[in-house]
Amino acid sequence: MFLDLGSTYKLTVPAVTLKPGSAMDLVLQTSFGGNNSLLTLDSGQTVRFSAGSNRIKAAESSDWKSIAAAVKKLQGTADRPVAYAVEQSGGTVYQIYTGPYASAAEAKKAVSRVSGSLSGVISGQAPSVKGGYYYSAGVLGSKSEAEALRKSVSAAGVDAYLVLIGQQQYTVWAGGAASESELSAVRGSLPQASWSQVDDSEPGVIVQQDVTLNLNSPSPVDHYELRGTDSKLIVNGDDMLATQVVERSGRNYRGSFEISQLNGQLALVNELPLEKYLYSVVSGEVPASWPQESLKAQAVAARSYALYSASTNRFKVAGLIDTTLSQVYNGVDNEKDSIIEAVNSTAGEVIKSNGKIVEAIFSSNSGGVSADSSEVWGSVNPTFSSVNSEWDKAAQAALKSWYYVLLSNGKTGYVREDNTELIGGTTAAGLKKLSVTTNSVAVRPLPQIQSDVDPVAKLNPGDEAIVLDKVDESSTYAWIRGPFTSDQLVKSLSGKTSTPAPSSIYNMEVTQRGPSGRVTQIKANGQNLDVKYPDAFRSALGSLPSTLFDIKATGRYTVLGASGATTSGTAASGTSVLTASGQKTWSGGNMVVMDGDGVARVVDQSNQFLFVGRGNGHGLGLSQWGAKGMADAGYDYQKILQHYYQNVTIVKE
Repeated sequence: MFLDLGSTYKLTVPAVTLKPGSAMDLVLQTSFGGNNSLLTLDSGQTVRFSAGSNRIKAAESSDWKSIAAAVKKLQGTADRPVAYAVEQSGGTVYQIYTGPYASAAEAKKAVSRVSGSLSGVISGQAPSVKGGYYYSAGVLGSKSEAEALRKSVSAAGVDAYLVLIGQQQYTVWAGGAASESELSAVRGSLPQASWSQVDDSEPGVIVQQDVTLNLNSPSPVDHYELRGTDSKLIVNGDDMLATQVVERSGRNYRGSFEISQLNGQLALVNELPLEKYLYSVVSGEVPASWPQESLKAQAVAARSYALYSASTNRFKVAGLIDTTLSQVYNGVDNEKDSIIEAVNSTAGEVIKSNGKIVEAIFSSNSGGVSADSSEVWGSVNPTFSSVNSEWDKAAQAALKSWYYVLLSNGKTGYVREDNTELIGGTTAAGLKKLSVTTNSVAVRPLPQIQSDVDPVAKLNPGDEAIVLDKVDESSTYAWIRGPFTSDQLVKSLSGKTSTPAPSSIYNMEVTQRGPSGRVTQIKANGQNLDVKYPDAFRSALGSLPSTLFDIKATGRYTVLGASGATTSGTAASGTSVLTASGQKTWSGGNMVVMDGDGVARVVDQSNQFLFVGRGNGHGLGLSQWGAKGMADAGYDYQKILQHYYQNVTIVKE
């Protein structure tokens, strides 16, 4: 749920807030001492957790308003704050820590940045790096004895912390230095006790009162900070009663939670039975209203993918990630009765090939034909061969068609058919005309409603336009993206090809396709765009939905002559047309050209590039919309799966 794996996956927070739906045991798990039960968290209790040694002590003050203002300022920066209320002999003081940072060196670099952020907000502060070196007082007789010693150490000017090391076993750690030499400097200030040095490997849980959650008024909640590089905190939960994770959009999750540190950052992992995980996953992937057989197919594919992925150890401390990098997992709130029924009715069933569980990847919509593995990965895997997926058209069933129109001012765009009517008469070239039937009809740059994109124009009843084409509304099945300028494409391609793309693109064409028709090679100005693998064209060209597309240059056209020869031209270069009355030349303006099927388009001077395609996702394996269409047509889930995954068996593990 929160994890730092560098370029593989990174989502981090300085602390995580849990609200258990039932009483939960808190257990300290060490590499050498087994599991030590620490305490029980109450149902409904708000509790926070963190992990990681390298932090900055940013500020300390008894003035709550100053501390709250400083926290608010830091929350808008990369130096994420946590504030604590600390009882000292003179009363309550508030402390702000930022981090954790990946290393002590990174923390040192951040000191000046933190100081700059606090300038003018809270005065008299000197942020300092805090690390994992402490003196420990050993096991003390009681929590109250430990609290008294902590206050005594703090009064001597040394940072001190109450530490839980076992059930009702407390100690005090003093220092929190970034190095052994810094720690040695505080030894003489410590009161008499049996102090021994500990470092990052020593397991323990620092107990503090966190006041970060309510900056209007200090409202302390228990905060447990895990120490010990090989240690874990386990919050043992219930598979039936959920726990809220505030920093995960307040969603609720079944099961237990594992807290550890990885690469210097807090790692939070949700542990629960696979079948209950699937209750949420399948609900996050497909609508619960879909036919039961399509939901069963998704459940078996998701189960197979989860087991395969967990076996690879890709995510180190977790088997899976809760985003599309693995599968979308949003907890209990996302569960639906029909999905639970589909998961339960296929419990334990997986897809196998040659006795091994298949990496049963899937995508939203194959665009009428699934991908071949060579078109996505650049290598052959017989399980993923291209097959017909005509049922993908189910995605278009409830959508309207759009007219691609030419306006009287020379601009072009798309208008939805239900806001118009065709009128009698045509242009001299035989193109139909339409009239708008409702008020303030938006002419869109693409055939879809985009509330965050300005329309090309707005038309009112009686306004007319010339119909150039009629197209499907952009969806997971059919789509249009662009047009993109040369500069936009060059920027998007930057760093995504093994050799630099041309600095200016005037021509771009598909030069090779795979078995399903997906793009496997593109040339720009005659130069290969050599991406790492074919499916990478999607991200390289501005996050296209799929690689099943054609490229249309808005400023270029090709003419087939009587002899079979072709020639290309542009609106900018000027065009001569031989008519019955003689030759006429166009230059410097838009020009409408029509193909042999009667489809017209405008050739303009911009020479931009339009991508027209089908499908959404890589297209390998199960098509979710295709599965729906097959289920609607009467196929059961096993037939659906064996259609999209070749030469496989469905077995119960």
